[in-house]
Amino acid sequence: MMLDSKLKVAILGSGNIGTDLLMKTIRSPYLECTYFIGRHINSSGIQKAMSLGIRVSDQSIDALINDPDSFELVFDATSAASHKIHAPIIRNMGKLAIDLTPSNIGEKCVPAVNLDSCINYNNVNMVTCGGQASIPLAYAIGQTQKDVEYIEVVSSIASKSAGPATRNNLDEYIETTEQGISLFSGCKKVKAILNLNPANPCIDMQTTVFALVKSPDLKKLTDFVNDLVKKMQKYVPGYQLLVPPTIENGRIVIMVRVQGLGDFLPAYAGNLDIINCAAIAMAEEHALARMLQKRGGYHAESINK
Repeated sequence: MMLDSKLKVAILGSGNIGTDLLMKTIRSPYLECTYFIGRHINSSGIQKAMSLGIRVSDQSIDALINDPDSFELVFDATSAASHKIHAPIIRNMGKLAIDLTPSNIGEKCVPAVNLDSCINYNNVNMVTCGGQASIPLAYAIGQTQKDVEYIEVVSSIASKSAGPATRNNLDEYIETTEQGISLFSGCKKVKAILNLNPANPCIDMQTTVFALVKSPDLKKLTDFVNDLVKKMQKYVPGYQLLVPPTIENGRIVIMVRVQGLGDFLPAYAGNLDIINCAAIAMAEEHALARMLQKRGGYHAESINK
């Protein structure tokens, strides 16, 4: 569907995630990046944006405060601590925020699961990379199994794909991922583990979900998982089911691999790609909603339909 005009978005954070978001935004038929913002004018991200003719600033959130008409939605790709400062400012400006940090402020969003309901919130949180990979599987377990006693998620990523912000937010990553798994699965006892693998060549992201269930129904779970994987692949093409629901040592095991699109980051950085793809899917849903409201009413045309 063609839009009358693209949704104007600003990207706050000029690191790897922000720069990859920029490339995805440029490719989107629904979004236009009108401002790319960081803190250092000589950063590689800002220099890349400048080379593409994108308006840039090194004034962080102040750039948006000083020009509120330049954007409608903000991708916050900074840090959990920074988003806690940015969130009320963006809200008071009457703008939309998509938070790619583990700040735990906005409504948790995993597009394959709850994109339609998240359209009603002005601030959505994309949980974490591990959350985006594992929550659809945990949700499937919660929807199809009775008496889920425990869920554990183990994500392994290439060490080179974990930048300073990721490493500085590890505690918030674990907490936010666990909260997301519990919220979407309904299981109270959960655990999230993140392994940084220094192997060379770099490994693709792999996420394994383990679940203790008294009486597993693998057929029902497998059908549900296959449906969710198809929904995931609509916006994360590199999301692959490696191990379908299996019983191993008395527990359910499911494993997925995520390969990136290679827009700005290397393909092995699927952990960064998946959260960016999820954020783009949410922003594009806002763009569609805005257009349909102008035409007389919003009827979700999301990936979940």
